[in-house]
Amino acid sequence: MSAIRLSPLEEPARGGREAWFAIRVRSNFEKSVATGLRDKGFEEFLPLYRTRRQWSDRIKEVELPLFPGYIFGRFDPSHLWPVLSVQGVVHIVGAGPVPTPVDDAEIEAVSMIMRSTAAAGPWPYLRTGDTVKVTHGALSGLTGILLQIKSQYRLVVSVSMLMRSVAVEIDIAWVRPSNSPSVCPPDGARSRAAA
Repeated sequence: MSAIRLSPLEEPARGGREAWFAIRVRSNFEKSVATGLRDKGFEEFLPLYRTRRQWSDRIKEVELPLFPGYIFGRFDPSHLWPVLSVQGVVHIVGAGPVPTPVDDAEIEAVSMIMRSTAAAGPWPYLRTGDTVKVTHGALSGLTGILLQIKSQYRLVVSVSMLMRSVAVEIDIAWVRPSNSPSVCPPDGARSRAAA
């Protein structure tokens, strides 16, 4: 994975009563749908990350959706037409015709990652692995799945509704198993964290 950073278009507010829903959009319509929802007075959340892409004559840094083909919106599910009428919206994710809300904790976890300065980006959805809780730093309190890729550790946070995940670089000394009150980090991690 290349060095990438998240860049928020809009940060989700915490005061709304309606639930968050995942909205399936046409390819490359994520930003225009987010703008369309905002223009209609809806709260939207489009997590973006920055990455470098190779063009024929240069390397360019671009901003891409963290969940391609999806954005999140907060609205009353009994009044879907204003949302569905936004150009580029395909459907609201759910069980058949009934929209299913996205867990607020999952939206908050993605938002927390975006507010941090840690390198993050899309990651394959995972169902198994060690669940850990971050105890230090900007991501303190966040729970996710710990992975190791070569000598680097990543915390993976998932959005179950979309079956998609986000990976963020993490210092192993700053996490502990989520079901354990306190665990000492491995010796190598402790020395690296102190450096």
